[in-house]
Amino acid sequence: MRTTHRAATAVVGAALLLGCVSAPASSHPEDDGRRVLVFSRTEGFRHDSIPEGIETLQQLGATGEFQVDATEDAGAFTSRTLRRYDAVVFLSTTGDVLTPPQQRAFEGYIRGGGGYVGIHAAADTEYDWEFYGGLAGAYFQSHPAIQPATVDVEDRAHPATSGLARTWNRTDEWYNYRSNPRDRAHVLASLDESSYTGATMNGDHPIAWCQNYRGGRAFYTGGGHTGQSYAEPAFRAHLLGGIRWAVGDTQADCRPENGYRPLFDGTSLDGWQQAGPGSFTLSDDGTLTSSGGMGLLWYQAAAFTSYSLKLDWKMSGPSGDDNSGVFVGFPPSNDPWSAVDHGYEIQIDATDVPERTTGSVYGFRSADLKKRDRALNPPGEWNTYEIRVTGERLRVWLNGVRVNDFTNTDPARSLRDGHLGIQNHGADDRVSFRDLRIKEVR
Repeated sequence: MRTTHRAATAVVGAALLLGCVSAPASSHPEDDGRRVLVFSRTEGFRHDSIPEGIETLQQLGATGEFQVDATEDAGAFTSRTLRRYDAVVFLSTTGDVLTPPQQRAFEGYIRGGGGYVGIHAAADTEYDWEFYGGLAGAYFQSHPAIQPATVDVEDRAHPATSGLARTWNRTDEWYNYRSNPRDRAHVLASLDESSYTGATMNGDHPIAWCQNYRGGRAFYTGGGHTGQSYAEPAFRAHLLGGIRWAVGDTQADCRPENGYRPLFDGTSLDGWQQAGPGSFTLSDDGTLTSSGGMGLLWYQAAAFTSYSLKLDWKMSGPSGDDNSGVFVGFPPSNDPWSAVDHGYEIQIDATDVPERTTGSVYGFRSADLKKRDRALNPPGEWNTYEIRVTGERLRVWLNGVRVNDFTNTDPARSLRDGHLGIQNHGADDRVSFRDLRIKEVR
């Protein structure tokens, strides 16, 4: 049963004084770093876990090198105050917590590039404010009793979920939502409704998602009802990754993703074949890592014409100076040089010249390096490519940002029909791949 408890307006836990939260930026010499505002005002049900949540977010701030201020004073929602923060966390807020002028200030903050993080009952907030409903992604409808459930991790490149296994078993209060955000937001994780009782979303039950929303960044997770949640290392890492993305410290593709089917799902290499020397090692977490070379792991089961190919990759070697690439549009062959001579390579290499570096069509067209540099995560962190082929046109998105647009005019090559592959470049090059998926388009 949900009860009502009007919260007092106060600074919570170890938060700063309200006067400091509302003070001009010049009063804070440490403002050169990232700052996050945690807002936990409640006008409906109040979660007992809020103090643990605030303490955890402050600890994560020390880990992630951002400062955390916490308040329940809606007076902090002014343009002057909000501009000091890289993201605002709505921590289990409930009910109508902002006045119309405060709402307008927050809308301006998001439209100006601000970040939003919603935790658990942030979806039980501001039902009559359309902008907020779109920002949060979905509104709360109901929940069953607290119980264990299985979370299916759909995106393992986003920093909020990259450290998780394909399935995540944990206990929480699992919300049902009034609508499904999948068509509007990028779903990071969903609930296996067969793993618990009380689900009402007909087998498609997102529980964490992200989106680029009207100029800003928005991340939401449905976890965090219980105080115990904030002691779980995996949940803490989930929150830290979501905040790091929301403040812009790391990049990810948060465009909606629907209609893709797996070419490599982390469990089987059926349909794939190694050409040439070297190999790829499949780890227990579903990651393929290159070894030796120069060879090519190619998908021999089918050729493709018009399609969108998505895959996650990272440079895994200790030096960060690794080399690999994704080949498209080549004829079937067990000679990897056939792909080089007749196809096109979308390069992965942090250090080479513009026509041969990450995001470039190797040897033919450089990526837009300014956009590429802003979109690229550093070695050791996951990135996502979308490679879209329509006719002889090849476009490349890196973490949701288009960095290349190339059209083939060479009659000896054609993108209209061909195979796909990932390169193992050499003994000293270690690049890892996950979740290769494709959507054929017309």
